[in-house]
Amino acid sequence: MANMSLKKNEMPVQDPEVRSRNFSEVALGYTEEQAVDEAKRCLNCKNRPCVGGCPVQIDIPSFISKVAEGEFEEAYKIITAASSLPAVCGRVCPQESQCEKYCIRGKKGEPVAIGRLERFVADWHNEHINEAPEKPVSNGHKTAVIGSGPSGLACAGSLAKMGYDVTVFEALHLAGGVLSYGIPEFRLPKSIVQKEIDGLKELGVKIETNTVIGKTVSVDELMNEYGFEAVFIGSGAGLPRFMRIPGENLNGVYSANEFLTRINLMKAYKPDRTTPVQAGNRAVIVGGGNVAMDAARCAKRMGADVTIVYRRTEKELPARAEEIEHAKEEGISFKFLSNPVEILSDEKGWVKSIRCQQMELSEPDASGRARSVPVPDSFFEIETDCVIMSIGTSPNPLIKSTTEGLDTQVWGGIIADEETGLTSKEGVYAGGDAVTGAATVILAMGAGKKAAAAMDEYIRNK
Repeated sequence: MANMSLKKNEMPVQDPEVRSRNFSEVALGYTEEQAVDEAKRCLNCKNRPCVGGCPVQIDIPSFISKVAEGEFEEAYKIITAASSLPAVCGRVCPQESQCEKYCIRGKKGEPVAIGRLERFVADWHNEHINEAPEKPVSNGHKTAVIGSGPSGLACAGSLAKMGYDVTVFEALHLAGGVLSYGIPEFRLPKSIVQKEIDGLKELGVKIETNTVIGKTVSVDELMNEYGFEAVFIGSGAGLPRFMRIPGENLNGVYSANEFLTRINLMKAYKPDRTTPVQAGNRAVIVGGGNVAMDAARCAKRMGADVTIVYRRTEKELPARAEEIEHAKEEGISFKFLSNPVEILSDEKGWVKSIRCQQMELSEPDASGRARSVPVPDSFFEIETDCVIMSIGTSPNPLIKSTTEGLDTQVWGGIIADEETGLTSKEGVYAGGDAVTGAATVILAMGAGKKAAAAMDEYIRNK
């Protein structure tokens, strides 16, 4: 029987008072009963608008129908025909601005909880099924993937399923890219990431860590000396930006990338940690995106009283509504219409406060958001022990500077065809944040999947 409730089944979560003191996952996941009940809200529309909103084109109505019937493993097979990382996507994708945005049920109530159902299916499979996937028959061709983040893993998974010999090259000591170093444990447990990566290895994907392309080996060497017939660059956008204000070089000032890498990849939150991190008693996070929310919530769990400083209003915050809500529930404060102008130090060179200026909104800027302009003579200070800058990132210029014939944007992004990922260099493709700048996990995966199809066509035609 169809479920015509106007509201989604609520996601069980840890109590805010409890979770703000631990790094365990906040969202606890649907039970089988909740998943079946939520799946029955789907109308199985003929025109399937939700699929059009999915960057990797998952057959959403079909997998939800299987959940409604209690056929959870069949649902998993439908999802993984299109997506290499279902347990990841079910947790961190912004479904509200993609598949769920187009759900018909959302016109007179809340859309079907597509993301929560995807997570449930992936978790159910991981808990109940231990069979390794069938390894595809080799087609005798070699391909290389640079970067083991979302775009690289999606590309590698798609190529492996086509029978390619795939090697992924990762600069860090652990695979996963931003999934491992950027997204906190309480949003995306690293055991989940490792499980997804292990699944790709079972398909035959090889992962070489501690390999910095451009230093250890170049793109040209991969193709000319190591025999890779096509290369995908999915190296992300890990170069942090700063405001270039006085005091950014003080002790206690971090980029969000460094802070989160210490927390997530180096496990600085554990009692026996060997990697130092200083959140102090008070921390200020500058920025309003998902990364800023992640940094703020990590600092809170490290014992700091946290304030997020953002130059526009709450309405313009680019972070997901769910992440903002969770941050508020955990006791994180927001200081809107405020822009830092200087970081001040104590006599020992450590941060003691951040000086800000009051802002007001004006006409929209190039992004379409209201422009923030300073209010004269409106300076104020916030006392703090730690400042974390989360105002964006750009691609590392290393690959560009060591690869002949690779065209890039003025800001550093690799120029690549939107549909195929083809760059200015024959046989070299690119996608994800290395092309677009910082974006979402699922958009990066979509780019990796498109590039894999184009690489396959290129090699076959060649």
